[in-house]
Amino acid sequence: MGKSNIDFIVQKLKDAKQPLSDFVQLMDTFNDPYLVLISCILSLRTNDKTTYPATLRMLKLAKTPKEMKQVSAKDLAEAIYPVGFYENKAKQIIELSRQIDEELDGKVPDEIEDLIKFNGVGRKTANLVLSRGFNKPAICVDVHVHRIFNRLGYIKTKNPEETEFALREKLPVKYWIDINTLLVTHGQNICKPIKPDCENCPIAEYCAKII
Repeated sequence: MGKSNIDFIVQKLKDAKQPLSDFVQLMDTFNDPYLVLISCILSLRTNDKTTYPATLRMLKLAKTPKEMKQVSAKDLAEAIYPVGFYENKAKQIIELSRQIDEELDGKVPDEIEDLIKFNGVGRKTANLVLSRGFNKPAICVDVHVHRIFNRLGYIKTKNPEETEFALREKLPVKYWIDINTLLVTHGQNICKPIKPDCENCPIAEYCAKII
């Protein structure tokens, strides 16, 4: 699949208007970097159907670093259960909130190098905070983005981190912010890990897997 086809692919995915999961819709409404950050932490290694209600329960307890640092780890763990590693995530979110409130004047960093200094925050989470929280060009690469771009033949990489850096070199910057939502949605509805629905895929004509 040639580089020039990316414009057609993005447009076809937009035109397809595939249903977004509740969690993706929720994340797209946030314009607060802190809410993006803690919600993304919850979503790690957990499906959207579980993460969405857990996020709503978490936000009933606190919505700012100052509020969250005062929540007990036990109460937060109970609220976010059964997300994966819920007890560890509860402790992580509370400590991260304390750091932001007490050491960073309540402000989430807007540089990837500073975000990944937080315990448990990797490049995927950091990039999502930059793109969704700060509206800064950043490529959030999860398993869907990694899988689909490799299936398309747009890149050839072995893991999500390689994919991020390959896309930084090749994907037009104008698509960096939106590409995660588009491909996560496509991956959840059509281009699944096992038995992708190629017959109903709006971008099948560009897919190296089929061609």
